[in-house]
Amino acid sequence: MNYNDLGQRILGLVGGADNIDSFTNCMTRLRLNLVDTSLADVDAIKGLDGVLGVVEGQQLQVVVGPGHAQRLRDAFGDELGRAPAPELDVASAAAEDLERVAQLTKEKVKARQNTSVHAGFRHIGNIFIPIIPGFIACGIVASIANIWKVADPSIAKNAWFLAFAAVGSILVGGLNLIVGHNTAKEFGGTPVLGFIAGGVPYMTALAGIAASGSTPAQPLVVPLFGQLSPALGGVIGAMATAWLFTVIEKRLRKLIPASLELFFIPAITVIVGAAASVLVLMPVSALLMRGLTWLLVDFGLQQGGVIGGFLMASLFLPMVMLGIHQGLTPLHAQLIADHGFTQLLPILAMAGAGQDGMAIAVWLKTKNTKLKQIIKGALPLGLLGIGEPLIYGVSLPLFYPFITACLGAGFGGAFVAWGMQVSGAFGAQALGLSGLLMTGVITPGMWWWYVGGILIGAVAGFLLTFFFGFKESMESRLG
Repeated sequence: MNYNDLGQRILGLVGGADNIDSFTNCMTRLRLNLVDTSLADVDAIKGLDGVLGVVEGQQLQVVVGPGHAQRLRDAFGDELGRAPAPELDVASAAAEDLERVAQLTKEKVKARQNTSVHAGFRHIGNIFIPIIPGFIACGIVASIANIWKVADPSIAKNAWFLAFAAVGSILVGGLNLIVGHNTAKEFGGTPVLGFIAGGVPYMTALAGIAASGSTPAQPLVVPLFGQLSPALGGVIGAMATAWLFTVIEKRLRKLIPASLELFFIPAITVIVGAAASVLVLMPVSALLMRGLTWLLVDFGLQQGGVIGGFLMASLFLPMVMLGIHQGLTPLHAQLIADHGFTQLLPILAMAGAGQDGMAIAVWLKTKNTKLKQIIKGALPLGLLGIGEPLIYGVSLPLFYPFITACLGAGFGGAFVAWGMQVSGAFGAQALGLSGLLMTGVITPGMWWWYVGGILIGAVAGFLLTFFFGFKESMESRLG
């Protein structure tokens, strides 16, 4: 992909440099905040080579896929001061059909996602998406270290190896601070105060331990809750505390003169916010985290077993469609911090396997050339864990294949859950990877359970779709 050329073309098609308010990127998209959204030629952008789709709204999102988004962002920034781009090249009609169908379907779904609950999940996504590259990097380092130690147990005494393995734990060690920092940025507060807020729930003084390591006092006791301890409430507590710091800071800015704000606002924010966190937010966050862990891990997996695994994997695609899957990200992060892995991700990832099998079945059965081209373009991304093109371009518009994909995923999830019962708990050591790419961050020695789940989910999705989920008459729903 020629990123400079693509960036130049996009810049011309969104109204030029004067129409750009700000821009950034996530894992798969260039995100543009435009002064006047009506100036953007969305259809033309969709036709550019390398563009997988465009999501319209207050923020224009150009989907280019993982690995490309940041490079395109850098190139786009280089082009902001240049003249408008020349005429664009038009991509294939098949690509246009894919994006048109996917976009229309996505617009219908997203139009219903305008509640305060959805807004809350979007905030969570904005807090954790910037952390995902770090999770991937540290997770891969940890996986290499684990494999190395299994192959050569004596290496565990080597100082260089210990230093290498320690790199894999850096993010987990500072996760609460990063979450606090990102939360403050997301809600318009001062990032460094958010950094401090993230550290409040992890103060050793809560257990009566001074900074010097001595134990001069008894642990703190909160009325109606009991004894406090460091890390109470986990990353949810860190987010809640950083959010409260932001609320206090904004309120103080309305009351305190600008000439005095540097001396009073930060100090008052930290003192009042920390007290409220210790007395209220941390205990409440701890109860919420315990409830989620009990529901999804203790009850859903440990007691639910294969049935729990089937239900979780089957329901994950609808969660993605409804935009509520981001709500699980803090739980995944906390499980990785506490145990070194999250048991939930390998099971939820089976949703992609069911979709992959579904797509192959539709591709074999259909005689529609355009539908075959849509699947041909979307299936490779699905195998790598990027499911949106298959969801919005194939399964959801056809509807019944969406159901068979969900059910196929359930069988993969059941197999992985069975593996956890037979072999002991295991999971993904990093966030951000899915599909076949997640294999590298699965707990060492347990990869074959995950790969077996992918195969079973894909075969089940294929068989259910091939025999029950697809008829040629459904193609009319693609428009």
